[in-house]
Amino acid sequence: MLIGAHTSIAKSAGPYDGVANAVHLQADIGGNCGQIFTHSPQVWQDPDITDDQATDFRDVAAEHDIGPWVIHSSYLVNLCTPKDDLREKSIRSMQAEVDAADALGVEYVNVHLGAHTGAGVEGGLDNAASALDSLDVPDGVTVLVESDAGSGTKLGGQFEHLAGVQERTALDIEFCLDTAHAFAAGYDLSTPAAVDETVAEFDDVVGLEHLRCIHLNDSVHACGTNKDEHAHLGEGEIGEDGVRAVLNHDGWRDVPFVLETPNEPEQGKGFAHDIQVARDLRE
Repeated sequence: MLIGAHTSIAKSAGPYDGVANAVHLQADIGGNCGQIFTHSPQVWQDPDITDDQATDFRDVAAEHDIGPWVIHSSYLVNLCTPKDDLREKSIRSMQAEVDAADALGVEYVNVHLGAHTGAGVEGGLDNAASALDSLDVPDGVTVLVESDAGSGTKLGGQFEHLAGVQERTALDIEFCLDTAHAFAAGYDLSTPAAVDETVAEFDDVVGLEHLRCIHLNDSVHACGTNKDEHAHLGEGEIGEDGVRAVLNHDGWRDVPFVLETPNEPEQGKGFAHDIQVARDLRE
């Protein structure tokens, strides 16, 4: 099973001078794939990765046989926005991320569609597709559009939104399903029967062949609440039975699972804990 977590690239997080520390941490928690931010996701900032740091990342990942990796884009990126200035910032930020992925040998860059803020669903999807079409994505790098919890005017909460942007863009995009987001958006994942139904719906609307990553998170809040708050595996509203069904479903069991659960090692519930829970629930 490909299972890992979102790990830090901070220089204080390991023995390396930068981004390779994420690989060091991944190995330490028992992960064999993973996700990173290239910088703080709360600000507009380009990745600051030297050639030596990129080489270290590639070498250490190969040494530990950890991959694939995903870069998660800045939280500020809004592909659906009708505002010209935010659109241009979002495109520039995404271009920097796909270029960083190329330098690091990272296969995927993950992004949320964002909020249409009054443009409407169709207008927002048109805006997102146009922004994606503006990117020059290097060979070997794929943009993943992530499912969303669907609060406010955010798009991605319905599988139809994912299919809609794919139909509109000329870019060869694929998708990431976040289990907590999908659950919050109304797709039940709490029982084996519910997981069967949700997998079948995703396959019918989007296509399982386009699913490249699953963010494996339990949900603090109930199904359909549109509230995005992650819980430790088996301890939220999805629950142990639901997480087990997600991990073992034939439709997507070979897709990389990446944890974004609370990282609380001081309480004995860091990422290593949830990775072990996932391994224990895997059949």
